[in-house]
Amino acid sequence: MANDGNRGRQDGTSRNASSNRRRFLKATGLGATGLTAGLAGCTSPSDGDGGDGGDGGGGDGGDGGSGGGIPDVIRVGALGPAEAPFGASILNSAELAAEEMNANDGIGGADVEIVTGDTKDDPGTARQRYSEMTSGGEAVDATLGIFGSEQLLALLGNIADKETVHLTAGAATPEAPQQLKEDFERFKYWFRVGPINATFLGDSLIQYAKNRFEDMGWERVAFLAEDYKWTEPVTATINNRLEDEAGVTLTSVRRIAEGTEDFSPIYDQLESENVDGAFTSLAHIGSTSLVQWAKQQRPFGYGGIHVPTQLPSYYAATEGAAISTFSQTTATPTSEVTGQTIPYAEAYNEAYDGFPVYSGYSAYDAMYMLKEAVESAGTVNSDDIVAELEGLSYTGTSGQLEFYGQGEEFPHDVKYGPEFAEGVYFQWQADSEGNGSQQVIFPDSLATSEYQSPPWVQ
Repeated sequence: MANDGNRGRQDGTSRNASSNRRRFLKATGLGATGLTAGLAGCTSPSDGDGGDGGDGGGGDGGDGGSGGGIPDVIRVGALGPAEAPFGASILNSAELAAEEMNANDGIGGADVEIVTGDTKDDPGTARQRYSEMTSGGEAVDATLGIFGSEQLLALLGNIADKETVHLTAGAATPEAPQQLKEDFERFKYWFRVGPINATFLGDSLIQYAKNRFEDMGWERVAFLAEDYKWTEPVTATINNRLEDEAGVTLTSVRRIAEGTEDFSPIYDQLESENVDGAFTSLAHIGSTSLVQWAKQQRPFGYGGIHVPTQLPSYYAATEGAAISTFSQTTATPTSEVTGQTIPYAEAYNEAYDGFPVYSGYSAYDAMYMLKEAVESAGTVNSDDIVAELEGLSYTGTSGQLEFYGQGEEFPHDVKYGPEFAEGVYFQWQADSEGNGSQQVIFPDSLATSEYQSPPWVQ
């Protein structure tokens, strides 16, 4: 089943949005003494418990095998930390898609209602919100979202017990599809629309390095990863493949502890290694690292996967400290990944007075993939929706979206590769007036600029 992604949007949508700098700083945790930002796709540090796999959820709402057609109202649960940009983008994008659908005959003629759950970026709270929206007489027909792999791993048991389709839009852990490999029938109700999982994020960094490091002048490279579970497969990929495939010298690999506030000793060591660049996998401690690198004007480039800098307001929020930082992301508001990318970003900006971050693109796509599946199945029965999603090929905002099958390495994960979702790399660059913009620097087909060294680096 294929779909070209064409659809109308509701005109005149108007929302109040928290776009000013003070509320942005509050939402992301950015402050004057140290800047931090959350990551959809990360879990607790690797020495933590990584979540308990779910509290069982009861089973009172599970009806994966029940019959029935399309009801008058279809209710979708959207989960994410409401006060964080990565969570707000999920909740807002689900609402935006629902409004568009309701202006265009809904889902198979049914009105679409969004039930939001503020997870507070906490596993226990996420389980509570999920239980509330999937229980009782008004239980939702499907759920989407989840910011943070710790929350996702904590909910997988609940999702299985409720037998309610869930479309992840935010968390990157490859441990979720591993659950399907071990017990597919139990966990088959889980799918991931985005982002690409952490194993593929490592592949993406290698691809970027092979194509861009030589032109960037990065011959000696250090790798900096925060010591969280999501970076473990990324770190292994860098250790095993970067030197051979990118033709560079990997001077050191550092996994940096949660709560690190002073990067000066680390940067002193990198200078002694005479590196050309610091290749990164940072989220929770990414802003602290970046601001100190910029303020200290360290003589090497900086970037890779840097989640805080993906925020469209990040350059202004850091008062220009993000200059020359680059990062992988799902899409930017001006990158035409598909014909749906820019119209969605502009509709979101019109509705919420600010652009979405990567989790929003995936949540929006999840809504329309669910619509396709329900309309093709002619029912909200979970088992029938699963079957339709497994065969769906959908042109979304983040690429051509399909899911891996039961017998593959990552069952029900979004496919990664040139024909599917790969993401883009952008760099913060300043114009003549000193305003920053996210300029795409890779892949070539979407590039709007070339990499520029930091202004203080010769």
